[in-house]
Amino acid sequence: TFQTNVLTELRNWKLSFIQHHRLQMKQEAEKHAAHVKQLCNEMENLKELLHTYEISLAKKDEVITNLSQALGKEKERVELMRKFTLWRIQHVKASQEEYANRLADKQFRTTLIKKVWTAWRSLNEEKWKDKVARACQLRAEDVCVQLTNDYEAKITELTANLERTKAEIVRLHNERDQYEDTMKKAFMRGVCALNLEAMSMFQGK
Repeated sequence: TFQTNVLTELRNWKLSFIQHHRLQMKQEAEKHAAHVKQLCNEMENLKELLHTYEISLAKKDEVITNLSQALGKEKERVELMRKFTLWRIQHVKASQEEYANRLADKQFRTTLIKKVWTAWRSLNEEKWKDKVARACQLRAEDVCVQLTNDYEAKITELTANLERTKAEIVRLHNERDQYEDTMKKAFMRGVCALNLEAMSMFQGK
């Protein structure tokens, strides 16, 4: 009958609608599951990337700490070298002053001997005393010449030692400046290398 056909048609339409709805629900569930899986994968990737960042930062902090310790030790060494150099300069100056004082004392004694000898000679006019005086004068002159030669050689030696010491001081300062420049460049190269390594890791991810 017509009513039966209508009911059958309605039932078929209802079943078709229910099946269509179930298919849509299944598709939505599959899309949701795929989206959740994608989010989980992205979360895992982010976790790995975060772990990589942590390792990179730890390495960078370790390198910076090591470089800071090395720079601190180098500063201590340079300070010790500076103090030692100042001590050497003061020691050389003290030695020169002491030698100059001794030389002045000897020169004063030599001059005093000459004056005494001249006075003694003026008081003794006899021939035999004149001969003795001349002999003493020659001897004193020889002694003075010898002392002068010895003092001049000693002064030359001390001057050479002073020049060598000054050259050593200049060399130590140059070595210190060169070492500080080398440490700065090494530090910058280390920092650049760490940044490049981090960039390569990020690009790889």
